[in-house]
Amino acid sequence: MSQPINAKQVGELRAKTGAGLMDCKRALSEAGGDFEKATAILRKMGVADAAKRSGRSASEGLVESYIHLGGKVGVLIEINCESDFVAKNDDFKAFTRDICMHIAAASPTYLEREDVPESIVNSEREIATEQAQGKPPQAIQKIVEGKLNKYFSENCLMEQSYVKNPDQTIKDLLTEQIALLGENMKIKQFARFQIG
Repeated sequence: MSQPINAKQVGELRAKTGAGLMDCKRALSEAGGDFEKATAILRKMGVADAAKRSGRSASEGLVESYIHLGGKVGVLIEINCESDFVAKNDDFKAFTRDICMHIAAASPTYLEREDVPESIVNSEREIATEQAQGKPPQAIQKIVEGKLNKYFSENCLMEQSYVKNPDQTIKDLLTEQIALLGENMKIKQFARFQIG
């Protein structure tokens, strides 16, 4: 028989995760008081909530700039959210700055794979097909798709591994922020400038 969940446990979980009090209480009850299981439940709830929010309008936000040390690389980005309140939130500002620093370091060319011109996709597909010649026909298609996915993960911001946590993509980081701040957010556009 599980013990009742007390306010101290709920408060500790809330401090750790940033989730709402009722969500923390529900997750702790569902997890039988186990903090790790409750945290996992909250993360799943956050991702589900983020998916629900994706259809909501994000017409507020920030335009942020970042100049890397020495002034050789600069980034300008627009990230949208639903309200001015969140746009002024320190967590949102920190997220925006982290994305700027990531762009400065990782140098993405496109925002999403849909933004890559068809001519470039076809060219990459041809190169990968040529490189796979001599392999069994069923393997060629898998090799080509694998190389295209690698190209997208290196050149599209949303698919890149986050420089501060390579186990997480920028899309995953955005989803995490949506869950944390409780509003739909969208990385709208960016520009990266480099001397030379």
